[in-house]
Amino acid sequence: MKIKTLNIASLLLLLLCVWQPAAQAEEQTENTAVTNPDKANFNFVSADIESVIKAIGDYANVTFIIDPRVKGTLSLVSEKPLNKAQAMQLLTSVLRMQGYAVVSANGYSKVVPEADAKLQGSVGHSNGARGDQVATQVFHLNRESATNLVPVLRPLISPNNIINANPGNNSLVITDYADNLMRMSKIIAALDGPGNGNLEVVPLRYAIASDMAGMVNRLVEQGGAPSNDSNRAVLSDSRTNSLIVRASTDARANLIKSLIDKLDQPTAQPGNVHVVYLKNAEATKLALTLRAVISADTSITAAANNTPSQNVVPMPVQGALPTGGAGGFIQADASTNTLIITASEPVYRNLRNIIDQLDARRAQVYIEALIVEVDANKLAEFGVQWGTLGGGANGAGAAGTSFSTGGNNLANQATARLAPGGVPLAPGNGLNLGFFTSKVGMGMLIHALESDSKTNILSMPNLVTLDNEEAKIMVGQNVPFITGQYTTQASAGAAGVNPFQTVERKDIGLTLKVKPQISQGGTVKMAIYQETSSISPTVNAAGLITSKRSIDTNVLVDDGQIIVLGGLIDDNLQETEEQVPGLGSIPLIGNLFKYRSRTHNKTNLMVFLRPTVIRNDEQSSSLAADRYQYIRNAEIKNKPEDTLLMPHMDAPLLPELKDGKLVDGPLSHPGMKLSPTLSEPPTPAASATPAIPSAL
Repeated sequence: MKIKTLNIASLLLLLLCVWQPAAQAEEQTENTAVTNPDKANFNFVSADIESVIKAIGDYANVTFIIDPRVKGTLSLVSEKPLNKAQAMQLLTSVLRMQGYAVVSANGYSKVVPEADAKLQGSVGHSNGARGDQVATQVFHLNRESATNLVPVLRPLISPNNIINANPGNNSLVITDYADNLMRMSKIIAALDGPGNGNLEVVPLRYAIASDMAGMVNRLVEQGGAPSNDSNRAVLSDSRTNSLIVRASTDARANLIKSLIDKLDQPTAQPGNVHVVYLKNAEATKLALTLRAVISADTSITAAANNTPSQNVVPMPVQGALPTGGAGGFIQADASTNTLIITASEPVYRNLRNIIDQLDARRAQVYIEALIVEVDANKLAEFGVQWGTLGGGANGAGAAGTSFSTGGNNLANQATARLAPGGVPLAPGNGLNLGFFTSKVGMGMLIHALESDSKTNILSMPNLVTLDNEEAKIMVGQNVPFITGQYTTQASAGAAGVNPFQTVERKDIGLTLKVKPQISQGGTVKMAIYQETSSISPTVNAAGLITSKRSIDTNVLVDDGQIIVLGGLIDDNLQETEEQVPGLGSIPLIGNLFKYRSRTHNKTNLMVFLRPTVIRNDEQSSSLAADRYQYIRNAEIKNKPEDTLLMPHMDAPLLPELKDGKLVDGPLSHPGMKLSPTLSEPPTPAASATPAIPSAL
């Protein structure tokens, strides 16, 4: 940006364009005695744009800062004398047609390309922005949602200017020309006007409120698409069997009430049999609950006998039925998940109130567990064994030492060497030095070993389950364990015996069992059993040895918070020293009669857990997309690289997931096809909840 000052050339151009037309006009008007000194005529034809801006700025006492990108020529002609404000308005209008905009600032104005004006516009009209000058204005809404108005107002804004909504304080921020901002303020005021915000309660005489609400909402909504509770026109109150109507206009409210009145009619079919389709609950379990309610509630019997409704035959009082009680008969149809209820109208209304509350959608809980185990083991061994062998080639040991070093001790080596055709044992781990003589045999064996092993295990089991429903995940192996063995005599005519073994198979691996219970405030109570088991490399004559770590506990944790279930921090140091009495205590020389070992085992095991409550389709879809993309990225990362020496092989790859739907197309794995269920999942609602991260 640079400031263009008025020079002599532009001053002369101004005088030529102003006073010549004024003089000509004075000659043509005989009755005009004096020309108005506060007005002037302008006649710029294909003049330099910078000179025109400077000339009018000098006339209107406005300092202009001209962007270096503002170049070209400009034509500006006035048919009659203009005052300073009119001259400025004419200049801004002509510049707007050229693709430039004037932005007012503190004591000066800037001429910039229209695309950049939205970044420099003044806020509101208080800074002098008017006409074709660019400004920014904030509109605070009282009734209508700012987010809903953005798509309505966007076509009315200039393409290079912007409109944004701030949901926090329900306001609109618009950057545009000042004259358009004045027009937008009138439109916004009309859209944000008071509507019919009153709620009306419509009691029902014959129909059930929950059934009627669903039917009316489907009829009044455009296209019959279901809507959420926040924008439904009709809500039901099961306790009073009434409908709550809310509409934007009186005409719409009257239409809804008229529809309700036409549908709230007594049934034309005689009898008291009703069929209720359940949405979430299980019919067989809910039928047992309702039967217990009917049998225990005496008020139902009174309602059945004393309050017969129109066109309904009251049920007689009877003894408890196998599938009902004194006031009704309830049967479940598991194939269609429906309840068949035979009851009077008052009893049926009471039962429907209970059913509507018990048939609500249950929340789910996504449980992530982290099982972290870090082991560090160190081992050091050093010892010397010696001996003299006599009796020739097959002689027995006459003197020496033999420490417990497995296959490397002196006795084992001597036995293997002195046996007919014997071969010395292969050396074990570490350094093994043996000294032999032809007459005496092996005289000395030195063994030295140091080992350092580290283990880092991270297990991340996760699963989803319904509220108050137990879930279990097990990843591992089913290992056979021999529990007994015996033999039986062979059958007649056969020789020998028949050996038998009894085997018991057990699951070895990782097991997580959880039963969550969600409280009203979002706190999750969980009964947890977690087990990690593995087969030990140590061999035992009786069978396999398994290591097992398990936690069985009940915890209380807030939604989305991490809790530590428990763990183990074990630091074990063992030191062993074997020596020949007396000789091993001699300084320096005693090391020839010793065997020492030192073991240090350190184990760190911790189990963490985080529950996340899933209450709607939006959260469920977000979770599924996050886990799906995590696995897909792992497949892409492990895809084999193409090399000249190895043949090309396509690796299996999940199809891409966009907006909750799988993208149909050629897949990397020829045999992998999209199932109809996966290719068309339910469309999730607009998400306002962040996705669950890949790890805790």
